[in-house]
Amino acid sequence: MKKIWFALVGLVLAFSASAAQFTDGQQYVTLDKPAAGEPQVLEFFSFFCPHCYQFERIYHVSETVKKNLPQNVKVAKYHVEFLGGDMGKTVTQAWAVALALGVEDKVTAPIFDGIQKTQTITNADNLKETFVKAAGITPEEYDAAWNSFVVKSLVAQQEKAAADVDLRGVPAMFVNGKYMVNNGGLDTSSMDNFVQEYANVVKFLVGQK
Repeated sequence: MKKIWFALVGLVLAFSASAAQFTDGQQYVTLDKPAAGEPQVLEFFSFFCPHCYQFERIYHVSETVKKNLPQNVKVAKYHVEFLGGDMGKTVTQAWAVALALGVEDKVTAPIFDGIQKTQTITNADNLKETFVKAAGITPEEYDAAWNSFVVKSLVAQQEKAAADVDLRGVPAMFVNGKYMVNNGGLDTSSMDNFVQEYANVVKFLVGQK
């Protein structure tokens, strides 16, 4: 019994030590104006952003964060339109199509690669072809979703969410509409340490109200 008690005390102390490592202004920043009604964990990205490409395709930050969170935590990923010139808005609407059809996991890698690696996605037609090939949908299904009220609403939702948190750049992750992970304040001694600390900070912030 005594061993169990000491083990529990050890766990509590370990958690306290871990939590104490995360301080406002260092690993995360408290927003001046909280945004109500947003998902518990909200990530902003752009397919045109080189750092977002690294986050997603090389370091798998989003994937690690999701695996580290309780299953009931609502996680959302929104595209921003302020990168990519004229294509920025087009790709944001295409991402809304992916959200509406539930094919985000199927198209994320092909779109990233097509824009940043092979440069084969340069216009709306290339983008639609990528959806057809990667997600197994028909051109007609894509067009129907593209012109739907649901997709238009999702585009507006993404834009509003970015404005609500006063988004300044990507990649960025917000928690409970109150906190932003401070990418520059995390452990960069190795990429593994950075990714794991990122996931731990998000999990810690989810528990903060």
